[in-house]
Order: sequence, then C-alpha cells, then structure tokens
Amino acid sequence: MTEVFVLRLGHRPERDQRVTTHVGLTARALGARGMYLASRDSGVVSSIQDVVTRWGGDFLIQDEVSWKRCIREWKKSGGIVVHLTMYGERLPLHEETLRETERMLVVVGAEKVPGEIYGLADYNIAVTGQPHSEISSLAVFLDRLFAGRELDSDFPGAKIRIIPSSSGKITEEL
Repeated sequence: MTEVFVLRLGHRPERDQRVTTHVGLTARALGARGMYLASRDSGVVSSIQDVVTRWGGDFLIQDEVSWKRCIREWKKSGGIVVHLTMYGERLPLHEETLRETERMLVVVGAEKVPGEIYGLADYNIAVTGQPHSEISSLAVFLDRLFAGRELDSDFPGAKIRIIPSSSGKITEEL
C-alpha cells in the first residue's frame, strides 16, 4: 500500500485552525501516515496528537515545515508529489498510476497556493472542476487511491473505539 503524507500550505492560524485540524484528521482516518504543516500552530498539532493518543494509530504531525524543503527532500528520496487543485487533471486519468506509487506527498492548500507548486508537483490532480473544500478533496482522493481498503483500517494502541451500530452511539474503552 502507498505510504502517504500530507503537506498543508497556506494555513492562517487566526482563521484556519478548525479546517486544518480536519485536514489532519481526514488524512489520519483515511490512511495517510502523517501531515506536515507549513506554518506554526501548536494548537492544531496538539489537537491531532490528542486524537492519535486516544484513538490509536501511528500518525506524525509536524508544524513549522518549510514547504519548499519538504517537497525537495521528498522528491530526492524517490517519492512523488501530488498537488490537489480543482485546476488539475481529473483524478481518474491517473488513478491507476498513482496506486502503483510507493511514497506520495499530497499537497493541499488553504488559500491561494504559490504558482511554483504547479511546477514542483509531479501531478496536479483535480477531484472535480468545481469549487469545494480541501477536506473533501483529500477524502475523495485517499478513498480512490486506497480503493476503499482504508475504511477497514485498524488503529493499534487505541484507548477507545466505536462499535458499529444501526442506532445510537456505542463506544468501548480498551
């Protein structure tokens, strides 16, 4: 299975905390191994680390990352870079090729991303050509990349888990 990390660009701590936290939680829940935040925000980091502590799994969250250095080092180590943008090529065009990749850095922006990203990315991918959120884009992308297998993931070390139920909320302390 492809090892995926997410690089979050353009995070503005005063207004994007909730959305960036949801980008990280979506990445974690749907199979990514970690998220790099190209900004400083200890609140986002601690929120995601708290979820990992309680709900399990092995998910790296790191802030204050230089996005250029992150991309450069990722590519130097043999990984590919996928930029999710509504202006990119449609996902189905590259879906099979992307599934064969061993290591992938998925770039998602908060505000307008630097134009340089389009040239640095190996793939500029659009989930849809309509305006929508980076959270939905990442969720659809990861689900298509992992072909639904991530929906049955196990999260070792969990202190709590949900028991599937057709009605009501059932959790189990582990």
